[in-house]
Amino acid sequence: MSLIDDDFLLTNDWAKKLFNACKDMPIIDYHCHLSPEEMYENKNYKNLARVWINDGNAGDHYKWRLMRANGVPESLITGDGDDFEKVKAYCATMEKAIGNPLYEWSALELRRYFGITDTICEKNAKKIWDKANELLVKPEFRPRQLLQRMNVKVVCTTDDPASELKYQKLLKKDEKENGFKVLPAMRPDKAFAIQVDTFGAYMKTLGTVAGVTINNFADLVKALDQRYEYFSSLGAKLSDHGINSFHFAPASESAVNDVFQKGLNNEKLSDHDVDVYLTALIENLMRINKKYDWTMQFHGNVIRNGNQQLFDSIGADCGGDSMGTQADFAQEIMKLLMHMQAENNIPKLILYSLNPNDWMELASGMGDFYGDGVDAHATKQKLQLGCAWWFNDTRRGMDLQLQMMAENSLLGNFVGMLTDSRSFLSYSRHEYFRRVLCDYLGRLIENGEAPADEEFMGNMAKNIAYNNAHDYFQFGDID
Repeated sequence: MSLIDDDFLLTNDWAKKLFNACKDMPIIDYHCHLSPEEMYENKNYKNLARVWINDGNAGDHYKWRLMRANGVPESLITGDGDDFEKVKAYCATMEKAIGNPLYEWSALELRRYFGITDTICEKNAKKIWDKANELLVKPEFRPRQLLQRMNVKVVCTTDDPASELKYQKLLKKDEKENGFKVLPAMRPDKAFAIQVDTFGAYMKTLGTVAGVTINNFADLVKALDQRYEYFSSLGAKLSDHGINSFHFAPASESAVNDVFQKGLNNEKLSDHDVDVYLTALIENLMRINKKYDWTMQFHGNVIRNGNQQLFDSIGADCGGDSMGTQADFAQEIMKLLMHMQAENNIPKLILYSLNPNDWMELASGMGDFYGDGVDAHATKQKLQLGCAWWFNDTRRGMDLQLQMMAENSLLGNFVGMLTDSRSFLSYSRHEYFRRVLCDYLGRLIENGEAPADEEFMGNMAKNIAYNNAHDYFQFGDID
């Protein structure tokens, strides 16, 4: 058996049949970090390094971490070193990466986009470089065309509430020609960061864009509501929230406002102050998401920017984050849901934790709050256990998440995979997920735990691959 052959990750005959049923389904990428500006400008990439490794501080930080582990100097990772030497250094790193999903993902990227089947290693670096660069100058290798090639129908970007969404508006005019939608999704990280010294300045920026002078916490909620209305006018349906750690700390309106004033004035905040503010902010965001019929996403239990030196020199999202270890994270989220259920203000919600120890508690706990479904037209369940995220985005992690969703909820309602990526070559990871999914379903059939019915189980695979996300998020279709 060769690497990435037709039966890659498919260990039984049923898995192969099911993959054949779902492999060509379209893709909805409901959470990613792709640049809408890059999509709009739609320029050819200068060379393989610029689309595969980095272009300035933009790139795939999964790859960057492994290159650092292999002793590659930063000049050949995020720096201004020679582009061929970057690709050569990455190929040399891949020689050591057997068993890491990056080895398989990288092979999929080269095969599916460039038709390159050579082993990724240092001695083949020049051959890979030349073949890819020969193709990258062609019109069909620009960002929009790469999305079209992978049959992507929706891309949800990650956007600050204060963004004017310039490029999403421009791309909206080209939806029919492109064959896909580029929709904003709100990520209010700067509104969460009350403890940083730029918080007051950001409140002024947000207030100016929203047409609200933000003097107190109620003003902030009003400004955010206005931004939800604006995002909704451009087709937005999701918000995303990086809840690195969380402790439920409900407080009175005056207590919340006292903490907010400290943040505006850049005064020292206690851990409890931050918890009070975040609890109140998340509660109000849940109410707003429910009001606009959006889906909320909680991405949690993360250690961000653990390497302060790396953060100071390069910035965030450069490969300096890791799994969090807040032991009661899921329990604190459950307290939040209990509180919000009392006022019937839990929106559609996808729960992710970077620590898989939380998955059972999240998967079982969300079952307490399904309620009456989503609406009269969409029968998919209200709360979801998010796909295997980030460091869990592996064969073993995906398999475990599917098992948790199946055993504690309804796998047939699962909304499936997302890229969470900054790379336009990352859509081959949907194929990876679909192979893992079909292998899991095939094993259930082989074990007598699921019906040996090709049409029935094939439809389930297709639903998880695409149809469920289409119905759940209600993005509509490209006419």
